[in-house]
Amino acid sequence: MLKEYKSITNITGPLLVVEGVEGVKYEELVHIILDDGSIRNGRVLEVEYDKALVQIFEGTRSIETEKTKVRFLGRGIQMNVSIDILGKVFNGLGKPKTAKDAILPEKSLDINGAPINPYSRDYPNEFIQTGISAIDGLNTLVRGQKLPIFSGSGLPHNKIAAQIARQSMVLGQKEEFAVVFVAMGITFEESEFFISDFRNTGAINRSVLILNLADDPAIERIAAPRVGLTCAEYLAFEKNMHVLVILTDMTNYCEALKEISAARKEVPGRRGYPGYMYTDLATIYERAGRIKGLKGSITQIPVLTMPEDDKTHPIPDLTGYITEGQIILSRSLYKKKISPPIDVLPSLSRLKDKGIGKGKTREDHADLFNQLYASYARGKEVQELAVILGEAALTDIDKIYYKFAEDFEQRYVSQGEYENRSIEYTLDLGWELLSVFPRGELKRVRDEYLDKYFEKFRTKENVFQ
Repeated sequence: MLKEYKSITNITGPLLVVEGVEGVKYEELVHIILDDGSIRNGRVLEVEYDKALVQIFEGTRSIETEKTKVRFLGRGIQMNVSIDILGKVFNGLGKPKTAKDAILPEKSLDINGAPINPYSRDYPNEFIQTGISAIDGLNTLVRGQKLPIFSGSGLPHNKIAAQIARQSMVLGQKEEFAVVFVAMGITFEESEFFISDFRNTGAINRSVLILNLADDPAIERIAAPRVGLTCAEYLAFEKNMHVLVILTDMTNYCEALKEISAARKEVPGRRGYPGYMYTDLATIYERAGRIKGLKGSITQIPVLTMPEDDKTHPIPDLTGYITEGQIILSRSLYKKKISPPIDVLPSLSRLKDKGIGKGKTREDHADLFNQLYASYARGKEVQELAVILGEAALTDIDKIYYKFAEDFEQRYVSQGEYENRSIEYTLDLGWELLSVFPRGELKRVRDEYLDKYFEKFRTKENVFQ
């Protein structure tokens, strides 16, 4: 029999204090029973001796201290799971969005999960094809990796996230692949876009959608990524699937964390965010990976908007410490109508070397991306020089680099929202773009690959136009 208490002593904002409690645990769920019999939900944020601090999901308006009962449920937030979660849409607390999304649960799992023992972790080393050349060719995503997308307000990160969710696949053997898509603090229009996009393209059949709207409680936003990761762990480690988890927008998550911290009157850290934000983010990001002896894997792509496009802001800064690289979206490329506006020069995938090469992508991949990167970097330098000195001051070879940088952005980086490029196409396109250079300029590619690929594309008609 669950105990009920009528000892609320203080109500502040979304928080209330209950005294005289026994056996209450941190993050335990709570039912608030109002005088009219209606029930609101809450969660224990703090316990000290016989006092419990409870946050109410639906807010504390119209709660009267003398007439309200508090019932502690003895458990945390749980997610009901079965293989039927694929193709379904849930809210931030893991509840079905509609009656059609209800499932017959196989089990209930605590959304906080259990940390992966570092000794049991297997090293990420297998390629995941996203169908986006700027990622597959230059900042390769590897199975088990955490690779965030750093964006800015107004940039098309949600469309890119949806495209990755639609197109991602594991090459080679026929293996079960699933996507868990978690959206936090989005508008109703964005929610409808994601649902209709997934359904119209058929991607919904292999996906789980966790959607938290902007007007939902902050505490639900805190739970949403953990609900999604609980689904991913079930599919990966119990159903042997390879799962890609996309989390958008982690900035909204951190703002909710800040809101709850302020309500608890905690001492703020950098820019008002709680001092434990690094640890909190790590409890999310470190749930990605592979485990020795298990077939499944979890790969993460967190998406975050950098306030004022500032890479040194605490959210992207701390995320960069925990994850293995970053894909950075450029506002200047977006203004030039390059989409997706991925800035390949500051972007980095620290594990890309482990996921490419013979038997994974193609033997020439490493040399090719080094040459493309170097040639594009020099092309951007030449473009900056032309702004200062004028194009007349450029040498003939400088003009080739200038034109290459333009073509690289227009044809390699930019692609259609529903254009799904194979890795073979991406690599061949890279060679085709490099074919404008004299052979002596390609110093980062081994002669054997120049003989096999460069010479072929230099004499070949442009098949990509």
